[in-house]
Amino acid sequence: MGNQRSPLTASLPACFYLQMKFSLLQQGSGLSSCCSSQQPGGQGTRISPCPMLQAQGVSWCLVLCPSPEACYQFQTFLSPCPGLGHLGQADQDFSLQQPQAKVTVAAGETLTLSCTTSGIVGPGPVRWLKGWGNGNTTIYDQRKQDSTSRVTRAVEESDTDFTIRIRNVQPEDMGTYYCVKFVKGNTGDDEVFQHGRGTEVSVQAKPSPPLVSGPEQRARPGQSVPFTCTTGGFFPEKIGLKWFKNEDPMGGQPPRVTEWRMKTYNMSSTVTVTLQKDDVLSQLICEVRHSTLLAPLRGHYQLSRVLRVPPSIEVRAEPSPVEVNQTVTFTCLVKEFYPADVSVSWLENGIEIKVENVSRPLELPRRLFELRSQVEVQATEEKNRSTITCMVVHDAQAPANKSAFLWISNPAQGGLSNGFQMGDNLLSSLLLLLMAILLEKGLLGGLLFFLFKRMNWKASGMLPYPASPQSPAPGAGSQGLAAASSDV
Repeated sequence: MGNQRSPLTASLPACFYLQMKFSLLQQGSGLSSCCSSQQPGGQGTRISPCPMLQAQGVSWCLVLCPSPEACYQFQTFLSPCPGLGHLGQADQDFSLQQPQAKVTVAAGETLTLSCTTSGIVGPGPVRWLKGWGNGNTTIYDQRKQDSTSRVTRAVEESDTDFTIRIRNVQPEDMGTYYCVKFVKGNTGDDEVFQHGRGTEVSVQAKPSPPLVSGPEQRARPGQSVPFTCTTGGFFPEKIGLKWFKNEDPMGGQPPRVTEWRMKTYNMSSTVTVTLQKDDVLSQLICEVRHSTLLAPLRGHYQLSRVLRVPPSIEVRAEPSPVEVNQTVTFTCLVKEFYPADVSVSWLENGIEIKVENVSRPLELPRRLFELRSQVEVQATEEKNRSTITCMVVHDAQAPANKSAFLWISNPAQGGLSNGFQMGDNLLSSLLLLLMAILLEKGLLGGLLFFLFKRMNWKASGMLPYPASPQSPAPGAGSQGLAAASSDV
């Protein structure tokens, strides 16, 4: 019979609390008229059996505490209830143990907080509080069960083990937790009866994977570009960072650590890199070390994401010069550029030439690109000395171009072009004129020389005999000369 329950108490344990005012007994509410006897030692009043509290033949006993301050409480239990003792003695024997002083747990894991009780005390729940005094937060309440809560009992429905588990612990769960036993006060509100010494909880949070970011626009070789490495959500605050370029250490700014959310930190560091043409294959590495990590975390950044290598351009004409009406092939070599985004167009004297076969870039072993584009031009006479231009647009940048000229030769077939013909005719005319002048002067000089000789011969032939040694008469020489001049 001692273990049988009444319908009124089917949902209650064998020993439960019945809250009543002591004044009810003093005022003769009917309970005092029940058979009453003094407990041994005079430590409490036992009312047993009491017909008003009988159900299904079960006798109930009420033990009244002797302390006036707590006489509003009656301990009721099925008779007999071994080990209950008197209420006043139970208050003194009640004990709450919270053995953990400090607990460290990794973020995302389950935290276990231990609390056990022994002895009997008046009605009231056991709660877990985070913090003490004003601003504390109730983490667990014995009277309020929430199936969606992260907090659960380690031993369900135990009256002595109030150990709890907190799933998926986060840095914001850090703090000091107290296991507290409450009892009903005179006003009917819960009052603290006893609490543990508190458990200080530290949550170690791993840093997030490092993220390396660079400039939004591409840069050319020789330019200096900043890169930033960031990580966050870690605890404790101390963290280490190193920069590498292709596994070679680099010097960067010291890490800048700032508090983020409650008890967590963020970190950032910046390094400046002078880009080179061969950095298409290079990468930056940001390495983070933290006490929560078994191995360093690394963030990577391919420099090809920010590098732009402009192309070099060369234009060739084959053959050159060319005979009239033959075909000249112009080749545009677009060499060592990155990225592969490039377009090529051809112009003849500023007018675009339609090209049917469009070439595609070819990747080189160094991951740079090259492109070869060709166009054919018919060498008609009117196209002599025409300008053929290769225009290249790379990665949406300003166009770059190179040009070559169309030269026409071979005067043996159809003569030279008009320009050269006019020049050669003029030169020939000048040569003929010069020759004519020289010839005329030569003939005139020869004629004068011949006439001069002839005059001397005639002058000598007019004498039948040699002249006397005497000087001729003053008029004789003059007459002979005059005769010779006359012949002329």
